Amino acid sequence: MDQVLNALKLPTDRNIRYLLVILVSIMAIMAVASGDTFFSVANLQSMSSQMPLLGMLALAMAVCMLTGGINLSIIATTNACSLVMASIITMAPDNGMVLLLALVAGLVTAVVIGLLNGALIAYVGVSPILATLGMMTLINGLNVLISGGSVMSGFPESLLVIGNGAVLGIPMPLILFVFFAIGLWGLLEHTSLGRTIYLMGSNEKAARFSGINTQKAVLYVYAISSILCWVAALIMMAKFNSAKAGYGESYLLIAILASVLGGINPDGGFGRIIGIGLALIVLQTLESGLNLLGVSSYLTMALWGGILILFITLQKRKA
Repeated sequence: MDQVLNALKLPTDRNIRYLLVILVSIMAIMAVASGDTFFSVANLQSMSSQMPLLGMLALAMAVCMLTGGINLSIIATTNACSLVMASIITMAPDNGMVLLLALVAGLVTAVVIGLLNGALIAYVGVSPILATLGMMTLINGLNVLISGGSVMSGFPESLLVIGNGAVLGIPMPLILFVFFAIGLWGLLEHTSLGRTIYLMGSNEKAARFSGINTQKAVLYVYAISSILCWVAALIMMAKFNSAKAGYGESYLLIAILASVLGGINPDGGFGRIIGIGLALIVLQTLESGLNLLGVSSYLTMALWGGILILFITLQKRKA
């Protein structure tokens, strides 16, 4: 199995080289266009504090895509976790036990949603795109019902520090993202579940015939995806000091973009966490640089899509 997995991962090394070339090109252009402003400490800190939220969502998407699936409910799950936690916290914002209860309730919410997604896919036989699309629609309705469509705000400083604090000048959201990215990398590269995920993405039928319990693996994968959404919910709540049913709706497609750009095969089977990290840096560097130049956010989205098309074209030429 290890030989098969190593063969499957070979293309991602080329992806990383392409991403590094694109990143260096963007930074060179921004250095000429914006001068020292782009590389100022304030701008770099701003970039590093904005990237982790999207990064957590991209990880949540990528772990499902590695199996050949997808999770369209990541934004709905993130908002559900944040609303559940916010509804509890606002009962007694300064009570530490209430905060702890809220965190546990948010985590339980995430795990339940993940297991429901996994059960629909693994045991009922619903395709991942339809199962998670249905779950997304269901959760979005419940989110509006829970919140009444309004914003919940007023969180304690002990929670807000997650989104706005820093350790030795490094933003807390970035520390959280790096911690969970390394954890997911370790799971994928050095555990039997990780090897199962890659093998399922390559050939689920072969994995099943080799004696692997693929149904249980799918449950684990979607539960892990939802837990990453719970972490994203914590970052989002702390950063905005609020929770709302409609937050982050535009992040769904960007999370898919970051995963694919990072080398995750949409059909499953290969991809590396380091590729996602580089893809996020590329996207954030381009967005921040264009913001400094006063370029429309719509053009930024268009350029993101252009980079993805260029990236895929380079892959196909070398395939």
